[in-house]
Amino acid sequence: MKKINQKQFPPESAGRKMTTRVPVVYLDNKISDIRDLLYKEKRKLETINYIYVLNSKNELSGVISIKDIFRKPEGKKAKELIKRNLVKVRPHTDQEKVAILSLKHNLKAIPVVDKNNKFLGIVPSDVILDILYSEDLEDFLKAAGIHSPIKKLLNASPWYLFKAKIPWLILGLTGGILSAKVVSFFESSLKSYFLLAVFIPLILYVGSAVGSQTETLFVRSLVINSDKALKKYFRREFKVSAMIGVVLGTLLSLISIFIFGAELPVGLVLGFTLFLTIQSGVLIGLVTPWTFYRLGKDPAVASGPFGTIIRDISSLLIYFLVSFFLLQLL
Repeated sequence: MKKINQKQFPPESAGRKMTTRVPVVYLDNKISDIRDLLYKEKRKLETINYIYVLNSKNELSGVISIKDIFRKPEGKKAKELIKRNLVKVRPHTDQEKVAILSLKHNLKAIPVVDKNNKFLGIVPSDVILDILYSEDLEDFLKAAGIHSPIKKLLNASPWYLFKAKIPWLILGLTGGILSAKVVSFFESSLKSYFLLAVFIPLILYVGSAVGSQTETLFVRSLVINSDKALKKYFRREFKVSAMIGVVLGTLLSLISIFIFGAELPVGLVLGFTLFLTIQSGVLIGLVTPWTFYRLGKDPAVASGPFGTIIRDISSLLIYFLVSFFLLQLL
């Protein structure tokens, strides 16, 4: 195998994270040859969990477990023992997808091949664990509105941290101002029905909580399987949200009437609003990350301040529009 310049691949890709220091043999090699290779190259090899078997064109044909090398007769050839049904990735595959594939298929390493199935290297287990750790931290930071590689943040200067935090905080401030404008626009309704103002935090919280749950699960689903049946997935989520909306909306209506002493029209407004807010939270929780994904951006961005702002503003609009129209009719 010729030496590969791994720097030609993106920093967070399989090609950059892979190692070439693994046992590579050919289809006609005997078990005895493979054992000799392992003993001879043991100091140079980084991992020996699998033996990678190539054909004459250096295409990956399959793998042999290290256990089989010492269990099978010496005279058997590699082509008689290989497992051909492999999970493989390309060098430009994102590192997070590599790690998810490893967990999904319970593999200690993932082979990397080019478009012609020529073997380039593998992403080993220790690198996969490191990827899972760093990706989990970065997703957590993105949800908090900090978009920067974790390694840079650990030893960053105050100025770098300021630049990493301030853009999304400014966006959050803008969203808060827009929310305040929405509230002020319906000032007359709040004066007439003060109880409506009391439940604003609750409406915003439930909409945000449902949206965050939906986003988190959907983003993970996109990473694991981007080709999933989206219509079926969306239908399932809306069925679940409809059931949740009916239960929580009914509870809120009853509580507002019997505990807070609200009039029946106000109780109905609160219950119906909560139902619609939950549906809106689910819709935003699905559409926003999907839009980011289709644009080639990280869908995890949608779970941060950006998604929160959209949910809050939509929840307030739903709340006051429902209040305005229903209270006119009832």
